[in-house]
Amino acid sequence: MHASFDNDIHADFSKGDRFGYIRKGKENVKAEANEEVKIAQGAGKFGGALWFPKKGNFRPQYNNAKVLNYNEKNWSSTVSVWLKLDPNKDLEPGYCDPVQIVGNDTKKGFIFLEWSKDESPRYFRYAIRPLFNIWNPTNVQWADIPFNKRPMVQVEKAPFFRTEWTHVVFTLENINDKSKKPKGQLFINGKLQGSIENWDLTFGWDPAQVLLVLGAAYVGHMDDLGVFNRALDVIEVKQLFELKKGISELYR
Repeated sequence: MHASFDNDIHADFSKGDRFGYIRKGKENVKAEANEEVKIAQGAGKFGGALWFPKKGNFRPQYNNAKVLNYNEKNWSSTVSVWLKLDPNKDLEPGYCDPVQIVGNDTKKGFIFLEWSKDESPRYFRYAIRPLFNIWNPTNVQWADIPFNKRPMVQVEKAPFFRTEWTHVVFTLENINDKSKKPKGQLFINGKLQGSIENWDLTFGWDPAQVLLVLGAAYVGHMDDLGVFNRALDVIEVKQLFELKKGISELYR
């Protein structure tokens, strides 16, 4: 899937449902730009961009089938996005998750990029939280678990700025596969920042309810969202970072 955000919130290319949605009551309706999330013409890394001018409740989401393609046997995927903000000046107090992958129950799994809430400057993280009893057997708050005991990659001084675009890629590999070692990796500006390894990364999601969600407490610009159906390697991520016109080069 690829969403350029040149004209709207929906994907330009997708093997599944190309539309972005928001939740209204018990229904999902197509997401359209509004005062909380705007299309900023010409402001993107490539063309237009998605702009979150302030913290809000409007969170565009994309369906799982043939996009993320989460499944119960062997799931691998890569998500790529460009971000532009100063997290220490632009974000409001509390956690901020620019990108999440959620299911029917956060205790059955939760994947997210986040900026921390207590540190100054804020830490940037990529976390893969599998079944609750695996990563949190003593049932304590996420913030109370020592950093090295969390299934995450943490970057204390990540290069995010109001005046420059930052490329972020995270991968998922062999999730739910009992015969292979699962892994997740975080890349910033084409460079590997760390890996989530030596964890049991078993999830219990209902595939029909899995979603890719954007903009939880996010304030800033976002561009060129891409989702791939496998875990890209270091060379491929660097190639993504170096594309002159963005992901559209790969299929147009």
